[in-house]
Amino acid sequence: MFKTTSPQIMGILNVTPDSFSDGGKFTGLDAAIQQAETMLAEGADMIDVGGESTRPGSDPVSADEQIRRVVPAIKAIRQLNTEIIISIDTTLSTVAEAALQAGANLINDVSGGLADANMLHFAAANQMPIILMHAQGTPKTMQDQPFYTDVVTEVKSLLQQQVAAALDAGLKPELIAIDPGIGFGKRKQDNLDLLANLDQLVAIGYPVLLGTSRKRFMGSICNVSEPSQLVTATAVTTALGVMAGVTMFRVHDVKANRQAADVAWAIKQAQV
Repeated sequence: MFKTTSPQIMGILNVTPDSFSDGGKFTGLDAAIQQAETMLAEGADMIDVGGESTRPGSDPVSADEQIRRVVPAIKAIRQLNTEIIISIDTTLSTVAEAALQAGANLINDVSGGLADANMLHFAAANQMPIILMHAQGTPKTMQDQPFYTDVVTEVKSLLQQQVAAALDAGLKPELIAIDPGIGFGKRKQDNLDLLANLDQLVAIGYPVLLGTSRKRFMGSICNVSEPSQLVTATAVTTALGVMAGVTMFRVHDVKANRQAADVAWAIKQAQV
């Protein structure tokens, strides 16, 4: 499920009306299927289906509404491709359960298992792989003056605690991956510090997923306000992540990041 060798590209499929970059584009089933087909053709190894926006300031979405949004898309993707890894982007175990029944085989939890006390137990009971992400606060409030004394040390420590909780719940180590949560309760400098020290997160010993795609902190560096104009910036972080040992990349733009990951991987393999 989680490769520890060549990088994997996770394509983002937001079936939401309000996601920060592509909200409303793929709420219709036909549009969602077409986008999934495009991402598969461009080299996606995984497709991450989400029914709740987690952009800064967003409100939570009920489990029933998330299920209504994601289940038809998951079923359709599974019919398209029986082998592709389908991830459910949710913090709620009831949504994860419905997604599993529809054909998903991976949980991507931006709360790291903290939002729903049953999530880790559900994952363990079904031995369903899970990605545990670090976030300071909830999407509604996470960008209201986030603060760290040492962001790398603090994020690393909490991720280790989240992994320990998953193991205690009964998950096998090979079913756990981690994500530093770029942009989730982080200031611009926090994001840069984490990206500069990805090797420290890799050293925890679990596969690392990096999610920088089209994020605002890069727009401030590039003087760009439109998220869709940050494809190249995202690809740069993907290449840097590969060189640091990151093995999964969650992106909107599969083709550019597939190329960046593959070239960086070839260079990394040439190191002596």
